[in-house]
Amino acid sequence: MRELVKNIDIAIANEEDVQMALGIQAEVDVHSGKLDRAQYEKLTAKVLGEYPKLKAIAITLRESKSASHNGWSACLNDRLGFMVSRSYEITHIVDRVGAGDSFAAGLIYGFQVLPSHQDALEFAVATSCLKHSLPGDFSRTTVDEVNALLKGGGSGRVQR
Repeated sequence: MRELVKNIDIAIANEEDVQMALGIQAEVDVHSGKLDRAQYEKLTAKVLGEYPKLKAIAITLRESKSASHNGWSACLNDRLGFMVSRSYEITHIVDRVGAGDSFAAGLIYGFQVLPSHQDALEFAVATSCLKHSLPGDFSRTTVDEVNALLKGGGSGRVQR
């Protein structure tokens, strides 16, 4: 993986991917149920320091409270700054499979269509948040549904 990452523009991972595939360690405890956002800023800076061709790295942040209750957010370092998304409390998870792919798809869409990297990050997190409520590996949410969640103010009401 280290050789591949030398030639990509944007990395999308979680902290365990970074540690196992790239050998870059972080002072994070993924089993505690709480995340130290400052450690993720350090982790993303380390990755960007080791891979000068990378334009950005996004890392999904899962706070596992139980198998069916997770906090969900993400961070992005685009060399211009470090940003963290809004956090969602996801209860009654239907299926986690495909949430990372949905995040990646939402981020790619956001980078192409939305006005800022923060907006792209928020869209990606909302897309993958909704995926947790769907069975199977494939997300069937629409852009309108993701935007409805983004505009919903976090009331917990998912509208489809």
